[in-house]
Amino acid sequence: MKNLFIVALLAFGITAFSQDRKEMGNRPDRPMMEKISPEQRNQLMLKKMTLELDLNVQQQEQVSRIIAERGVKWEAMKAEHKAKKEYEKRPTADDIFAMKIKMLDEQIDMQNKMKGILSPEQFKDWKCMKEKFQEKRHDKDDWKKGDEKNR
Repeated sequence: MKNLFIVALLAFGITAFSQDRKEMGNRPDRPMMEKISPEQRNQLMLKKMTLELDLNVQQQEQVSRIIAERGVKWEAMKAEHKAKKEYEKRPTADDIFAMKIKMLDEQIDMQNKMKGILSPEQFKDWKCMKEKFQEKRHDKDDWKKGDEKNR
């Protein structure tokens, strides 16, 4: 009788904790969420930068153009990567090196443009903002890697 009670309790406990995440009220899966357009993403980024860096109207216009340029380049790079992924299995070491060089050149170009637009204090704040974003992104990546290891 005692064993039967323990088995029933264990079965009840397992079924109670095996609920689907969606039923428990967590956020929907990524594919289910609506994606925002590149223009909306650019506007959000500009608004965040305006709040953080206290940009004036002229700076907002210049930064808006830079963000739009960067967005177009990013979309083109994503499309190129997707096309290569369909036909090739893995990039070679030379391909990876070329991609990293291209990304670093883009970052240097962005930094030089921002240095020309922002005041020295705003530029310093922008660098801090970028570093915080990088740290946050790396924390997410570490969490994902840890989660994959535990599977």
